[in-house]
Amino acid sequence: MKVRIIGTGSYLPEKVLTNRDLEKMVHTSDEWIVTRTGITERRICSDKEAASDLGIKAAERALENAKVKVKEIDLLIVATITPDMLFPATACIVQSKLGIKNAAAFDLNAACTGFIYSLSTAQQFLLTGTYKTALVVATETLSKITDWKDRNTCVLLGDGAGAAVLRSERGESGILSCYLDADGKYGDLLNIPAGGSRLPATMTTVKKRLHYLKMKGNEIFRIAIEEMAGSVRQGLEKCGLKPEDLTLLIPHQANIRIIKALARKLSIPMEKVFINIEKRANTSAATVAIALDEANKQGRIKRGDIIELVAFGAGFTWGSCVIRW
Repeated sequence: MKVRIIGTGSYLPEKVLTNRDLEKMVHTSDEWIVTRTGITERRICSDKEAASDLGIKAAERALENAKVKVKEIDLLIVATITPDMLFPATACIVQSKLGIKNAAAFDLNAACTGFIYSLSTAQQFLLTGTYKTALVVATETLSKITDWKDRNTCVLLGDGAGAAVLRSERGESGILSCYLDADGKYGDLLNIPAGGSRLPATMTTVKKRLHYLKMKGNEIFRIAIEEMAGSVRQGLEKCGLKPEDLTLLIPHQANIRIIKALARKLSIPMEKVFINIEKRANTSAATVAIALDEANKQGRIKRGDIIELVAFGAGFTWGSCVIRW
């Protein structure tokens, strides 16, 4: 038995925020952003849209693609760092709005690695027979936690959601391996300082802008490349494969320089690497989920192909997932 992804879906908000728009908001330029990140634009949700709203639309498209009815879902996992609220879980909100009955539902926070962590978690439940059909949703509204006065972070981030439907089936196709890892000692390099039990919201925390994402990008750059490269190799080794066996690598879309450095380190030609960062930017947990759906819909993945998903995020967390499509 293998756990197979039988359907994918994604959703992007209508509003487009270009680099030219950002030039009017902070001291930056289109050339500076493109050169350092590879991003030309990103999608931004409306004031009325929350993470659950984006996730529901992605989930509906995944269910349609899988030809699976809502009543068949008995496990729902939502990966997000921008939940609608601290509780209840955004998964329960998605469950209610989709009309899913008699299903376990919970959120998973592994930042940008959230989709891969969620796929691995769903895989375990399905392989043991605890559940039969899982819906994994990765949804983010990073614009809500972005400091639009900080040019070092606001140029990187966007909003969006991706989803996948999984089922345990007999056959060669399915998830071949998942590799997950983390190291909490790097937590201070990428976080939101206030809003939790450590620093509850006060007039002081709001005034100091501590409820926005903070990042030390230069220190993260090298670690991200090293750990994602290691994740790719570890995932492939677990199923007896090598980088040259991959049909397509779908990496976290954080920075084009990181993606290119990763490909060089693994000796993987860029034509075997899926990239959509130019128009999507970094949507945290949703990046790999959106990229997987777009690769699927664009025909970049065919039955029998070997693909690998890899990501790196706050925590730090990192991981990979090798799949025979």
